Amino acid sequence: MATYVILSRLSPDAFKDPRELKLIAATVAEKIKTECPAVTWKQSYLTLGRFDVVDIVETNDLKQLELAALIIRGYGHAATETMHATVWNDFIGAL
Repeated sequence: MATYVILSRLSPDAFKDPRELKLIAATVAEKIKTECPAVTWKQSYLTLGRFDVVDIVETNDLKQLELAALIIRGYGHAATETMHATVWNDFIGAL
């Protein structure tokens, strides 16, 4: 399976109380689980930089990856950027 990194920046008006993020995250997770079964979530990280959330996912279905990113944008009130990721040692080994 191919690995992808989804970088998300939450909209400033996505929620008024930070605890509301729990409900938003649960809604996004459930939508992706239901509508994108070919996308496997590996890990999610909160970051304190340019992006608020970094998600690591695996899939061989680009259409479902695109849909997952759109679900994050719509239900998660976020701007996203998605990148293909290659394990460093695999990349070096292919040189």
